[in-house]
Amino acid sequence: MAAFSNLNCPTSLSSPSSSSCSSSRLTPSSPCFSSRRLSFSSSALKKFIPKKISLQLTRYWNVVNTQDGAVTASPPENVAPLKNLKDQLLSITSSEEVRETTSVDIVNEHDSTVSIVVVGASGDLAKKKIFPALFALYYEDCLPKHFTVFGYARSKMTDAELRDMVSRTLTCRIDKRENCSEKMEQFLKRCFYHSGQYDSEKNFAELDMKLRDHEGGRVSNRLFYLSIPPNIFIEVVRCTSNSASSANGWTRVIVEKPFGRDSESSAALTRDLKQYLMEDQIFRIDHYLGKELVENLSVLRFSNIIFGPLWSRQYIRNVQFIFSEDFGTEGRGGYFDNYGIIRDIMQNHLLQLLALFAMETPVSLDAEDVRNEKVKVLRSMKPLQLENVVVGQYKSQIKGGVTYPAYTDDKTVPEGSLTPTFAAAALFINNARWDGVPFLMKAGKALHSKMAEIRVQFRPVPGNLFNSIFGTDLDRATNELVIRVQPDEGIYLKINNKVPGLAMRLDQSNLNLHYAARYAKEIPDAYERLLLDAIEGERRLFIRSDELDAAWALFTPVLKELEEKKVMPELYPYGSRGPVGAHYLAARHNVQWGDISASEHPQE
Repeated sequence: MAAFSNLNCPTSLSSPSSSSCSSSRLTPSSPCFSSRRLSFSSSALKKFIPKKISLQLTRYWNVVNTQDGAVTASPPENVAPLKNLKDQLLSITSSEEVRETTSVDIVNEHDSTVSIVVVGASGDLAKKKIFPALFALYYEDCLPKHFTVFGYARSKMTDAELRDMVSRTLTCRIDKRENCSEKMEQFLKRCFYHSGQYDSEKNFAELDMKLRDHEGGRVSNRLFYLSIPPNIFIEVVRCTSNSASSANGWTRVIVEKPFGRDSESSAALTRDLKQYLMEDQIFRIDHYLGKELVENLSVLRFSNIIFGPLWSRQYIRNVQFIFSEDFGTEGRGGYFDNYGIIRDIMQNHLLQLLALFAMETPVSLDAEDVRNEKVKVLRSMKPLQLENVVVGQYKSQIKGGVTYPAYTDDKTVPEGSLTPTFAAAALFINNARWDGVPFLMKAGKALHSKMAEIRVQFRPVPGNLFNSIFGTDLDRATNELVIRVQPDEGIYLKINNKVPGLAMRLDQSNLNLHYAARYAKEIPDAYERLLLDAIEGERRLFIRSDELDAAWALFTPVLKELEEKKVMPELYPYGSRGPVGAHYLAARHNVQWGDISASEHPQE
């Protein structure tokens, strides 16, 4: 471990001029420690070595060519081969030559800085998620020693007003509240603001001057978080690229969803972004990939031998990806109506969960190896058919004396809108592992609860000795693995067991890992993990362009068909479990939704 700290911790071997991190991050107990961040792949190590190396071996060996063509060699006298070889290797090339042939820039921590620019700093996402996540990273000593946070937006605001706005949303860890106010004060001193138009290169050039002043001549690494509507992405990227990019370090841009509305618009967005940025500078963020239970999915699969043999069509009957919110659009209907629940949730969040769940074992935890396997899954899937889709829209309901509005009651929603607020779908993967297994998705607003989970229902036991006790209720006898992504994060396995007593009575019980009960430490917000990864150049949890293309190819045909045929969504009451059609869809594939059980939260 000491060897790594002496290198000043190059945090990314796949990106130029990666920022250094503090040595405290390199201990297994540190919140920022990650073995994948210390793994050197062979391909990355090759980048340290110049393409052409010439060793003068005759300095170290006496080489004799005999008449028959044989070659003999012996070390010369009075030479320390190892020491001289080491000196020779170190003098092969200058630091400038190494920099030209490697994407890793090992610099002293005191010579580099990270400037984090939140574009759209006055918006809700910045206030509620991005600034609190940055403070949490600072609180945990996960940010580089030299960093600055800049807000950029059209709103007129001073540095003091930005700090006041940000301070209202900052909180400290529940389990670590010491020095909280002191830490907040230190963090806020690093926050600054610049007002400007999103399409003005002049305003971004002014921002660049301010960044240079704070960078103080150090190697400048810059991260731009685009917390803005997608219709102004390209203007901001153009201005950033032309007027505010780093001159001697890396420049990275985090782009928030939605990444287009269909295959064509997504491809156009990618094409426009790549006019100004390389693919490895673009970090397409899906915050669901930063959630703790999603991060744990690969660990559950690939580090527990009991799940390996079961993870296939031989033992799994169906897999369900369920997302529900217990509130409606709440004044955001104007934005939501342009996209709908399929684009907003299913095409990205749930499809990403599916790809991670179903992918083959990657060669390594390297970002490209993991994303390659995800792309293979998406390309193996059949495009979604309209017959395998049910859409719904919530209607008004009076409950407990309270009137809950319909979707179309939202004043920001166009009158007579057919945009679905609920959708259920059945997808299939055409490969040897998953052939014939239904992957069911269900997502909706204004439902009975707020949750996101993955449910794995296993096949019944062949020739089960206890069939006479279970009767014809197949689902009573089904083993089920549930991964609850949020809230009350946990993993539990439903098993059948005997109820204590003289009679042979069976019951279904839960082997339960409830995170709040098992771990005292507070679970970090998804944005914390993803921001830290972006700073360190770790791309595993971000979406690659070909992955995005494959995802849209699955949903674009059915989205166009829904809109062209003006399919009427089935109405369901606000606060219900959704439209009845979702149950008929599941039944067609011999599936019952797993979340309809009253005992779905075993810790309660």
